[in-house]
Amino acid sequence: MNKLELMAVLSKENGLKKSEARAVLNMFFSEMADALANGDRVEIRGLCSFYVKKYKSYTGRNPKTGEKVKIPPKKLPFFKCGKELKERVDYK
Repeated sequence: MNKLELMAVLSKENGLKKSEARAVLNMFFSEMADALANGDRVEIRGLCSFYVKKYKSYTGRNPKTGEKVKIPPKKLPFFKCGKELKERVDYK
């Protein structure tokens, strides 16, 4: 399912106009991205959580030349699946 399909389901199930559903989804994803950018954790109970993992700088190598390269510190978002979602996907 992509964002357009999610928007269509949201508008159909709740009687919203497509523009209203788009606004709701954009607001949701924007707030979630802002929270992660601020280093906060986003948790959606029963579904998943998102958090930011911090990496220190390290020395890497350019695979083409073999030259040593300093990799700057970075932050990356991570997704962790919730227990209920795992059980629902692996339902037997």
